[in-house]
Amino acid sequence: MVYCARFFFILLLVLFCSNSNSETFKVQKASSLTLLKSTKAAVSKIKVINIFPHDPESFTEGLVYHKGYLLESTGLNGKSSLRKIEIKSGKIIREIKLADEFFGEGMTLIGNKVYQLTWQNNTGFIYNLSDLQKMGEFHYEGEGWGLTADGKNLWMSEGSSTITCRNPVTFAIIRKINVRDENRPVKNINELEFVWGEIWANVFMEDVIVRISPMTGKVLGWIDLSPLIPMLPSLERRDVLNGIAYDKENDRIFVTGKFWPKLFEIKLINNQP
Repeated sequence: MVYCARFFFILLLVLFCSNSNSETFKVQKASSLTLLKSTKAAVSKIKVINIFPHDPESFTEGLVYHKGYLLESTGLNGKSSLRKIEIKSGKIIREIKLADEFFGEGMTLIGNKVYQLTWQNNTGFIYNLSDLQKMGEFHYEGEGWGLTADGKNLWMSEGSSTITCRNPVTFAIIRKINVRDENRPVKNINELEFVWGEIWANVFMEDVIVRISPMTGKVLGWIDLSPLIPMLPSLERRDVLNGIAYDKENDRIFVTGKFWPKLFEIKLINNQP
């Protein structure tokens, strides 16, 4: 059911985006934050530190910070890409476009290699970090949603409550964790990022980030990002929250969304699970 719901959502979006009136298209969604109402885990509030411009045409699927720049993976067939972006201006420094049949998804970095998933093509791409030129491909079963790395291994989501740890050379499955809040599975796990030794994840169609133990899959806490929604232009099209990047050296957290015209640097007010 998760896959079907996402398929019809994307199909509807593509139809609107291909329409001549696509500039007026906007996803109207008042987040219910139902996940926060039922949890016993700590819920963190946020403070916005900075706001930067973000390409409103970017269907953000993956976001990574590296040495003062952002790497971004964008989705939609015919519009998918891998980009290097200047944070302060939002300017695209370099862009590699995917072939039209590929729908770009999650993306991460290990050493000098960038790894990028695709949604339903069972194919991922490897790029050289220095120039973003393609170095190779890898393959997997099922859908590709989010991707992050712990510095050694890849961690991949596919829209369920499962996150899979993979070898970055052979792409063999090392182990899996099931994300659970108490006894409840947390489904629709999407974009991933390692922050403070935890896996942080967007939850598809929710204005939250879930904090996950990479050892057990236990939900360590939640972050309420709903205050960002009123800060977005109400008359412009926008889609769901998606995209987390962490600057480890300076302890900075960046978040954005699909078709969002803004990138937010945030700080947690109460950050202990």
